[in-house]
Amino acid sequence: MMEILARLFMACLVAGAGAASADDALWNQLKQGGYVLLIRHAATELGVGDPPEFRLDDCATQRNLSDAGRAEARRQGEALRGRGVAVAAVRSSQWCRCMETARLAFGRAEPWPALNSLFGNEGKEAEQNRVVLAAAAKLRPPANLALVTHNVNIRSLVGVNPGTAEIVVARPENGRLVPVGRIPAP
Repeated sequence: MMEILARLFMACLVAGAGAASADDALWNQLKQGGYVLLIRHAATELGVGDPPEFRLDDCATQRNLSDAGRAEARRQGEALRGRGVAVAAVRSSQWCRCMETARLAFGRAEPWPALNSLFGNEGKEAEQNRVVLAAAAKLRPPANLALVTHNVNIRSLVGVNPGTAEIVVARPENGRLVPVGRIPAP
């Protein structure tokens, strides 16, 4: 029985080492640049969507970041800086929760309507994705591009359903974004 437990323990260590090296490989790729960081906004106050009749120009009318979400955004920015990942540009959905996530993580954010939520606006999906993909196609190492947006937008672009403050790392390729890894919220 002890021998079986010892083998199981060793198998777990080996599996964990593989995951760590994959993690390290992703971080090393990011240091080289040429990637799009699709970042879902950090955790919000309870609820889904925004209140009826919300306005983009008035954060008081929107569902905003919670204190936990603000801490998530700061930690995500610290993790990127701590690993030496350079970000040339930071663009964000105009929703306050996205803008605040970007500013807390990176210290800056350029509002970009192409990243605005597709929730309830599915008719805009093709055009918004076209604009994002065109910008991504211009990306060259050593630059990385950070795009702070919503779950539905990231799903539309790369088919991945990220958690709050999670980063989906994608590579521009042949007019699309190919996911190469994920960085969970810290």
